[in-house]
Amino acid sequence: MKEPALGIIEYKSIAKGIYSCDTMVKKAPIRIIATHPVCPGKYMTIIGGEVADVDEAMKAGIESGRDMVVNDLFLPYVHKSIIPAISGTIEVKEFESIGIIETFSVTTSVKAADIVAKETPVKLVEIRLANGLGGKGYFVMTGKLSDIEEAIGLAKAFAIKDGTLANAEIIASPHPQLIEKGMYW
Repeated sequence: MKEPALGIIEYKSIAKGIYSCDTMVKKAPIRIIATHPVCPGKYMTIIGGEVADVDEAMKAGIESGRDMVVNDLFLPYVHKSIIPAISGTIEVKEFESIGIIETFSVTTSVKAADIVAKETPVKLVEIRLANGLGGKGYFVMTGKLSDIEEAIGLAKAFAIKDGTLANAEIIASPHPQLIEKGMYW
C-alpha cells in the first residue's frame, strides 16, 4: 500500500455495525483494522487499503448502515503513522514534550491527528478511540515543545471548528513514571 486510505464508520446499532462490516469487506479488497462494540453501546469499524477500495467499501458500509450510521470518516492518503497509532504498534524510544488532544468524537480525533502528523514534525504515540472512554477519542504526541505547541494549536482549531473539543494539554517535561506507567500502550 503506497498511499493508504483509512475509513471509519460508527453505528448506533451493534447488529447493524456487524452486518455493515461484512458488507464492506465483501465489496472491496480492504483490511479490517478494527471492528467491535464501543462505549456507549455503539459499534465501530475501521478499515484500511487503497484509496479507491476504501472509498467503495465506505459507500457500501454507509448505504447498508442507513439511519444507524452515527458518524463516518474517509481519509484518502492518510499519514503513515495513523494506522499504527490506532493499532498500538508505534514504538517510541525517547519522549520529549507531550501533547494530548481529547475530543467528544472518534472521527474528529483521527482527523485532527492526521492534520498534526502531516503539518508538524511531532511523532504520534497513540490514538485511543471510544472503548472505555464514553465514546470519546484522544491522541498523544511527542516532540519539541515548540512543535507540540504548534500541533496542539492546529488540533484544537480543527476540533473547535467541529464543535467536539473536550480538552487539550501540554506536558513540557513528562516524569519518567508517567511514560512508564501512565499513558503508553
